[in-house]
Amino acid sequence: MKKFDILEHTADGKFRAYGKDLEEQFGNAVLAMFSFMFDLEHVKAKIKKKVHLKGKDEKALLYNWLEEFLALLDIDAFIPKKIEEIKIQKTADGFEINAIVLGDSIGEQEHIGSVKAMTYAEMEITDKYVQVVVDL
Repeated sequence: MKKFDILEHTADGKFRAYGKDLEEQFGNAVLAMFSFMFDLEHVKAKIKKKVHLKGKDEKALLYNWLEEFLALLDIDAFIPKKIEEIKIQKTADGFEINAIVLGDSIGEQEHIGSVKAMTYAEMEITDKYVQVVVDL
C-alpha cells in the first residue's frame, strides 16, 4: 500500500495519507508533509523523539500532530523519517496521541521547500485516508 499522494492545489500543498488504521494514516501524514520540504530518502533514522498530544476531536488531533512536527523542525531542526510506535486513544476530553518517531537533524539535508503552517481547509478523515492542506 502506498503511504501518500500529493494532490493538485492552486496555491498550497495538499496530500492524502493512507494506512490500514488511523495511526498509520497519521504517521504517513507526517511523511507526506515533510516531502514538501526534504527528500526523505536521504534522511537517516538516528534521533528518537517522543510525542504526546491531545485534541478535542480527530481533526484537532491531526492538526496538532502535524503542527508539532513543524515546531520540532523549527526548534530542534528535527526531520522525521519513520514512526516507530504510534497509539491514538479516545479520552474523556477528546483524543490523545502517543508516538515514538525516528529521524535526523537538518545537517546536510537540502531544503527543497517550506511548509509555513497547518490549515483545516479541505481536511478529511476517512477509514482509508486523511487529507490535509498545508500553507506553503
